[in-house]
Amino acid sequence: MSAAAEKYAGVLRFTFGDNPALADELLALVLEGRKTATCCALAQAEAEDWLMQPGDLSIARDSTGRERCVIETVEATRRRFCDVDAAFAFDEGESDRTLESWRAGHRRYFERNGGWSDEMMLYCERFRVVEVLP
Repeated sequence: MSAAAEKYAGVLRFTFGDNPALADELLALVLEGRKTATCCALAQAEAEDWLMQPGDLSIARDSTGRERCVIETVEATRRRFCDVDAAFAFDEGESDRTLESWRAGHRRYFERNGGWSDEMMLYCERFRVVEVLP
């Protein structure tokens, strides 16, 4: 058992995105400090027990399953897609960090993954990196 596996036994492990290339791209943004927020469809978060609370830890994996960093949830909210603001879009760290590009990119993502609606509920999380794993 690795030291991280032992130290963080029982902590949620996950990958960002919905494909290997996106998982690695988003993880790189986290590791460089640009991405400090993420979101998913609330129904998916509830179904897969991803609803984190401030103080909860989780481990982000790369596309090969390698554990790369431990993150701590600092804020968790529920909001409609149409209510996501420019500050949250900026904190997600993707593309040019504008609300317009966030909406376009996330609409494509949700359409690929079961459907999109301007009124759909999202689980929105802000986090900080606690530890980068070797």
